[in-house]
Amino acid sequence: MDIRHLTYFIEVSRFESFTRAADHLFVTQPTISKMIKNLEEELGVELFDRSRKKLVLTDAGRAIADKAETIVKASENLKTELDDLIGLQKGHIRIGLPPILDAEAFIHILGEFHQLYPHITFELIENGTRKIEEDILQENLDVGIAVLPTEEEEFNHFSFLQEELRVVVPPSHQLASRKRIDMKELEEELFIMFHKDFALHERIHDACRKAGFSPKTVSETSQWDFIGKMITSGLGISVLPWSVAKLLKEDVRLLKVRNPVIEWDVAIIWGKNHYLSYATREWLRFTQERLLENTSD
Repeated sequence: MDIRHLTYFIEVSRFESFTRAADHLFVTQPTISKMIKNLEEELGVELFDRSRKKLVLTDAGRAIADKAETIVKASENLKTELDDLIGLQKGHIRIGLPPILDAEAFIHILGEFHQLYPHITFELIENGTRKIEEDILQENLDVGIAVLPTEEEEFNHFSFLQEELRVVVPPSHQLASRKRIDMKELEEELFIMFHKDFALHERIHDACRKAGFSPKTVSETSQWDFIGKMITSGLGISVLPWSVAKLLKEDVRLLKVRNPVIEWDVAIIWGKNHYLSYATREWLRFTQERLLENTSD
């Protein structure tokens, strides 16, 4: 039994005639008679009393009729919904964003996408890279922004930002007049860090270890704007990406660091072998295209 069987059955019961139902459906009368006969054989019951001048539903026919219209309508609604999804008339995208990211350009691209597809909605969830990766693998997020490297066997990615990190100190700091320092010179400093869910936490610890020391952490946070306030309050120093450090409103000094140089590579990531909705696929295509345009400008 398929939807066509039920559709033909509904039309025959409505017109009380095989011929009139066939005319309405633009099929031949033998075709519709055969479909009804097949349905009766499959169900093991007679659906129409054919002994009268006009067709009348049997008890079994009335029982089927009560459900058939609901099933056919649900099928039509499902097809409409699928057409809307495929045609990008609706959809919902869950995106993981690290709060450390300068999101202005990213949000601008979201706005452009919304102008093209006004019925697609977004859910933006702030977290560090490690939690974003976890949520994508558990299918709680569709895509996310993360600091590379990620697990190559688990994620596809599109890299869109590479830059060096800067040491951020208050103007009164003894190193404030310098343009470049060695990482080793920060051995006695108190560090203000992002917490462990952020890939930068591990990146900075690795750089310190390469320079021969373990950083002394005075505070950990998930908000980059708090860091500027803590630095100017004399709590310690920090190491931030250039694009984030330049957003700090406080009066601070940004120093290049070497031995080792600390870099970050930011990418859009999504799970390998995970289903991506039509809306998510189009958003990825659109966003990659726009980010490439911004890079080439």
